[in-house]
Amino acid sequence: MAKLSKEQRKAMIQKAEEERAKHPKPKNAKSGFETIDEEAEKLESER
Repeated sequence: MAKLSKEQRKAMIQKAEEERAKHPKPKNAKSGFETIDEEAEKLESER
């Protein structure tokens, strides 16, 4: 995986947070970091 710039990371975090606001946290057993990693992977594959 290529290294992301700070701007790209900020944009991905912001997008993930907006998604999270739209879809309140589902009841799953994952840690916050696992969820963030998954969101980042999803956004990476969308590009």
